[in-house]
Amino acid sequence: MSLESVRAFLAANAPDIAIIELESSTATVALAAEGHGVLPAQIAKTLSLRVGERNLLVVTRGDARLDNRKAKAAFGGKPRMLSAEEVVAVTGHPVGGVCPFGLATPLAVYCDISLRAFDEVVPAAGSTHSAVRIDPVRMAELVGAEWVDVC
Repeated sequence: MSLESVRAFLAANAPDIAIIELESSTATVALAAEGHGVLPAQIAKTLSLRVGERNLLVVTRGDARLDNRKAKAAFGGKPRMLSAEEVVAVTGHPVGGVCPFGLATPLAVYCDISLRAFDEVVPAAGSTHSAVRIDPVRMAELVGAEWVDVC
């Protein structure tokens, strides 16, 4: 799954968006920013969370931190990060490659308003060596994300 599911998702929904594959790992914000030649803030990191019994994804700018008070208010409960095993089971993507595209299971996706500071962001594309360049508004539209203020 993973990279291939993202490839299939983009082929069906946004064939104009190319997946960029690098030799070096882009599993962290710092590595991804260096590899793609962008600011760390332009990396769109995807957080896999559980609130109560529901799993969800939050895409934020790379230098943002989740504000627990805001997140609790937005999602109706205290969020907790999923374990690496849970992330793979729920998203189909490994930690460091998680993105809102080509998910293994349907999940609610939220985009933090901090992403709107950029015309282009760089989310992963299902593996620790792949990503795409995309307008954050288009990314949100493609995955049916809701905009929230949680950072």
